[in-house]
Amino acid sequence: MGGGSSQNIEVAVAELDMITDVFNRIVSSCHSKCINPRYSEPDLNKGESVCVDRCVAKFFEVNKKVGERMQSMGGASAGAGGGGGSPFGI
Repeated sequence: MGGGSSQNIEVAVAELDMITDVFNRIVSSCHSKCINPRYSEPDLNKGESVCVDRCVAKFFEVNKKVGERMQSMGGASAGAGGGGGSPFGI
């Protein structure tokens, strides 16, 4: 039974790495698109907030569509393919 537990931990670590990678790409992409690099105030203004909300929603919508396309093409790892870098030119 110990081997199964070790395998579960490896799977959980891989999933965490993938989620962290997706999060970091969302932050990088949406920050550069929506937030002025010259910070003039400590909080996001309304326009920046709306832009970030839309950017994140678009990121996940594209991720979902890529995953569905990978599954329909018979891709072995639709989850990993959905996280690819090139489809996310947000």
